[in-house]
Amino acid sequence: MITQISLFAPNVEGSMHKITGILADNDINIISLQTNDSAEFGIVRLLVDKPEKAFEAYKKEGYLCRSDQVIGVYMVDKPGCLNRILSALSESRINIDYIYISFDRGSASPIAVMHASEPDIVEECLEAKGFRLSH
Repeated sequence: MITQISLFAPNVEGSMHKITGILADNDINIISLQTNDSAEFGIVRLLVDKPEKAFEAYKKEGYLCRSDQVIGVYMVDKPGCLNRILSALSESRINIDYIYISFDRGSASPIAVMHASEPDIVEECLEAKGFRLSH
């Protein structure tokens, strides 16, 4: 599994600059970043090379944040790949809370990053159905 940092950020000018600046100041590299916004705040989800250090840095700066375990599944860069992954989970009656696509820089492969309430079961299901997981 992969450790993901999620934080609430005010939806104001310069907010993302401050968030990325904290990582830069702590020599933490961003692997993947996803944002969702609303009128007043946003949720920023990050995969970084030093998740524990990032979590502590954000807490020290006063951010409301959490650390979660997410599942990364390598994808073949062809139409229908994500659908096959989701079909495997659906057949096993497994619900995914949210999903986004990241990228493995080393292998130049897309990765589906998923959050579920029971990540161990998701990993077991996907491995049993022949999918390769990212760690």
